Amino acid sequence: MKFVSIQSRREEIFKILQACRSRTLDLFADLDSETLCKQAHPDFSPVGWHLGHIAFTEAFWILECCAGLPPVFSQYHKLFAADGLPKSERQKLPGIEVIREYLDTVRTQVLTYLETAPLEKQERLWRWLIQHESQHSETIAFLLQLHRWDREGFYTQLHFSNPKSLIQNPKSDEMVEIPAGEFAMGSDAIDAQDNERPVHRVYLDAYRIDRYPVTCSQYRAFMAAGGYQERQFWSEEGWQWLQDNPVSQPLYWSDSSDWDNHPVCGVSWYEAEAYAQFAGKRLPTEAEWEKAASWDVEKGQKLLYPWGNSEPNVKLCNHDTLVGHTTPVDAYRGNQSAYGCCDMLGNVWEWTASWFAGYEGFKPYPYRGYSQTYFDNQHRVLRGGSWATRPWAMRSSFRNWYHPGVRQILAGFRCAR
Repeated sequence: MKFVSIQSRREEIFKILQACRSRTLDLFADLDSETLCKQAHPDFSPVGWHLGHIAFTEAFWILECCAGLPPVFSQYHKLFAADGLPKSERQKLPGIEVIREYLDTVRTQVLTYLETAPLEKQERLWRWLIQHESQHSETIAFLLQLHRWDREGFYTQLHFSNPKSLIQNPKSDEMVEIPAGEFAMGSDAIDAQDNERPVHRVYLDAYRIDRYPVTCSQYRAFMAAGGYQERQFWSEEGWQWLQDNPVSQPLYWSDSSDWDNHPVCGVSWYEAEAYAQFAGKRLPTEAEWEKAASWDVEKGQKLLYPWGNSEPNVKLCNHDTLVGHTTPVDAYRGNQSAYGCCDMLGNVWEWTASWFAGYEGFKPYPYRGYSQTYFDNQHRVLRGGSWATRPWAMRSSFRNWYHPGVRQILAGFRCAR
């Protein structure tokens, strides 16, 4: 393993902190005050709250807990703490100038402390904090999409920076055979979240998994066959969800054939489950998903990303809000896993069959409630990341989790058999 000096790691963290913040602030360029403070959906806080929460969290963990400094902007602690106010009461926010001042004041002190911080003891916390901002930045991105969707129904015209690179009409029904055997699941890397740890060996019987995420064209066949009306495709819980939430198409949907080759986006876990039943398949477990995405059986080793260990970039996957919407499932050449699965990181999160739970040997970090509160058999695991996921929160072992009825997140799925 290559030795990296403390100073080099300090410089790397500095660069990532700055890059991550720049991507977050890009989302607020020319944002009006109404959109800043308004809830896009009752289950989610306003985008302005997320921005203030990023500052609050950074100040609490680095300035107060690590540096021992007194609180800054203490008048906003109740407002921006995760457990401070109900989401419905988070709309009375200070202006964007005040929130920016909060962010900048905290960040200036944080970067000053970074110059002398004992990284040999704190590095994991600093990397957790970067991912915390990355995750809230993604939430901001899809909430802004919800606002635009309410105003414009914006899935109408597509604009690609390099349309010649797209392959039309993939054999999207293809499935990849994954042979029986063990693989290493999870991660013990310094930036791994508590719920990704520890690495452990898992044996899986042979199975097949879709080469690509389910496309809008495929999903349209389900809709045309009465998928939202036929009880036979739905589990008991799914059918009850549908009666309580009478929908007839994904949340982010366009009837235009321009989107046929894009992954379906904005479906609940129940909708994904119903489609899989319609197709004579099922949703993969998260272990099946991770093995297909990360295991190189010839080398007998785990890869950080499906394509290898090189970091995500614009040529490998749709991420980091660089495109701003989904892309065709075969738009990126060279991103397939060792088993031949494509588009497994970025574009859309993918629902799995698994409930979110801790691996054996789980230890909470940096506080008990970060993951452990959600080990309640009420949250399904999603894998892979979306077009809005920052690169620092993308890897084959990364786990996301939501209630199975949520549709607002940028989620699709692929099937297994």
